[in-house]
Amino acid sequence: MTNSNSTHRPGPLAGIRILDLTWVLAGPYAAMILCDLGAEVVKVERPPHGDVARTTGPFVNNESMYFQSVNRGKRSISIDLRSGEGRDLFLRLVDQADVVMENFTPGVMDKLGLGPEALLERNPRLVFASTSGFGQTGPWRDRPALDIIVQGMGGVMSITGYPDEPPARPGTSIGDICGGLYTAIGILAALREREHSGLGQSVDISMLDCQIAILENAVARYFTTGTEPGPLGTRHPSATPFQAFPTADGWMVVALSWGVATQWELFCAELGLPELVGDERFETSFKRTENHAELEPVLFEATRKQSTDHWVSVLSRYGIPIGPLNTIGQAVNQEQIAAREMITTVQHPIAGDVTMAASPLKLSRTPGRVYGYGPVFGQDTAAVLEEWLDVPAEETASLEEAGVVLTKGGPDIAAYLSA
Repeated sequence: MTNSNSTHRPGPLAGIRILDLTWVLAGPYAAMILCDLGAEVVKVERPPHGDVARTTGPFVNNESMYFQSVNRGKRSISIDLRSGEGRDLFLRLVDQADVVMENFTPGVMDKLGLGPEALLERNPRLVFASTSGFGQTGPWRDRPALDIIVQGMGGVMSITGYPDEPPARPGTSIGDICGGLYTAIGILAALREREHSGLGQSVDISMLDCQIAILENAVARYFTTGTEPGPLGTRHPSATPFQAFPTADGWMVVALSWGVATQWELFCAELGLPELVGDERFETSFKRTENHAELEPVLFEATRKQSTDHWVSVLSRYGIPIGPLNTIGQAVNQEQIAAREMITTVQHPIAGDVTMAASPLKLSRTPGRVYGYGPVFGQDTAAVLEEWLDVPAEETASLEEAGVVLTKGGPDIAAYLSA
C-alpha cells in the first residue's frame, strides 16, 4: 500500500529526500509544505503507536482526519530508534537523505546518538532541522511547550480579542503553524546554500522566537511609544475604518487603503453619512483612529441598514477593500477558492474520500500540489528500505519479527475512543 507518485514527483524539490521524525503539528506542517513542493518525505514513526496525532479526531473509519490534514502525500515507516539495530538502520537511511527533521524536546536526539553533530559528521551534506518551543539554546531550552504556551508567552494572546475581556486564543494554531512555516523556510535556505558550499548545517527554530517575529506593528508601537499594545477586537491600531462591521444579515470587513483620500468620502456617501466628511475629528485615518469611540457607533448604525451582499456590491465598485466575514463553511465554498483549486479530495484506502485544503504555492511551472493521502502507519516501511537501502523483503520480515520495524499496525483508535 503506497501513496501514488510517492517517489517520482515533478515539483521544485523533486529528488530531495527527507526523513521526518516530527509529530503532532509544527514539524509535520513544515514537512507537508516540502512534500507539496515535490520532496520525498518519509515519516519515521515509533512503534507501536506512531504519531500521537493519529489519535486526534475527528475520525472516519478510525482514521484521524486531523492527521490527514498535516501529513498528506508522505510515506510512513516505523523503526524503533531505541534499539541498536533500529538506530543502525536509521543511520543507513541518513546516508541517503538530504534532510532530517525533528521536533522533540532539545537533547532527545542526542541521547539517542542521533543529534545534529553525529549525523552531520556521518553525512556532511545533511540539513538537520529542529523545531522546539524555545530553541536549542537559552535558559528555557529544556522546557516543553505547545501552541498556546508560546502564544501566551510571545504576547500574541495579549493583543487578541476585545478590550476588558478575558484573553482569547486565535482560532488557528499560529504558534505551531508559524514554527512550521519558519522551519520550512530555514530548510529551503540551507538547501540553497548547500549548492554553493557543498555542506549541510543545522536549523534551529524556536516557536517562541517565531511569535516574536510576527508581532510586527505591536513591537514597533511598543518600542516607539513605550506603551503596551492591547486587544482591539477586529480593529487596526493605526488605520480606521479597518475592521468588521455589522450588517442587516451578518458581518462584513472593510479596510480603507492608506493614501487613497477619496475612499473615505465615497464610503461616507454610500453609508448616507456625508456630514462626516467635513468633520475635522475624522479628516485623516490617524484622527479617525484617535476618535474611534465616537465614530464607530455612527458607522455601525449605518451599516446595519443593508445586507452584506449589498455593501460588498456597492463599495467594491470604488475599489474599497471589502468582503463578507465568512464562516469556515462559507470560506471554503467561495468561487475564488474553487478557481484557485484550494480545496482538494484524495482517496484514502481506509477512510475513503478525504477533503482538505490544498497547497497555496502557485509556481508557474512547478506548483505545489497534494501528492496523496496521509499514510497509513508503517505502510511504506518495506518499500523505503528496499528503495533506499536495497533491503530485501525477507530481511524486513526478519526485522519486523525482532520488533525493530513495523510494516503495519498503529494505534488502536477504537480502544482509544472508548477509554
